[in-house]
Amino acid sequence: MTTKDSRTAHGSQAADLASLASLVADETRAACLLALLDGRAWTAGELARHAGVAASTLSEHLGKLVAGGLLAEERQGRHRYVRLADAQVAQLVEDLAAQVPAVRQRPRTLRESSAGSAMARGRTCYDHLAGRLGIAVTDALTERGLLRQDTGFALTDAGLEWFATVGIPLDRQGRRPLARACLDWTERRPHLAGAAGAALCRHALDAGWCVRIGSERAVKVTPSGGRVLFELLGIEAGSVC
Repeated sequence: MTTKDSRTAHGSQAADLASLASLVADETRAACLLALLDGRAWTAGELARHAGVAASTLSEHLGKLVAGGLLAEERQGRHRYVRLADAQVAQLVEDLAAQVPAVRQRPRTLRESSAGSAMARGRTCYDHLAGRLGIAVTDALTERGLLRQDTGFALTDAGLEWFATVGIPLDRQGRRPLARACLDWTERRPHLAGAAGAALCRHALDAGWCVRIGSERAVKVTPSGGRVLFELLGIEAGSVC
């Protein structure tokens, strides 16, 4: 590649990066991306109410996010649903959120305070567990030799056996890494993501270990889930409730 070709390639890459950054550099679009980290599809109306803007304004923002490849959309009858395009987009949004300085602002209302506390205790980060719950699970897996963090996140042979014994199937054929570290934006420490993190979160919700609460991404451990987490991983209920 000649010097001129190299400059052209770098210029194109810089333009693409600037375009991507501009999509996120808007408070309304950022609010939508953060809301969609719950892994579910939202209607345009739901996102408009969440972001506090008019439906027409929100529609314009969604069009830009879809065109930019950050969101995927589908229509069912009169309703337009959008979701994050894939796990890579979710990782990008969560990683960016984790870089925001941890400035504690006083909650404006009791409801806002309660919602913030619930999100910090436990939430979904796209399709895996985050918050104190996600960190507790990650630490317990590591302490028991089921997960390694010394050379990047990786399940050990004992970890693979543990998932099989518990009855949590792992997708080992896809392009997604089996285990990946995801920096938790409230705890400022990495929690388990990747195919294993997604499978564990899905099983926890399906088996009733955890349930979603409110309209945000918050989840809470159920009484039966607390007993199971203690039996399987030694996690004390008081640390995640």
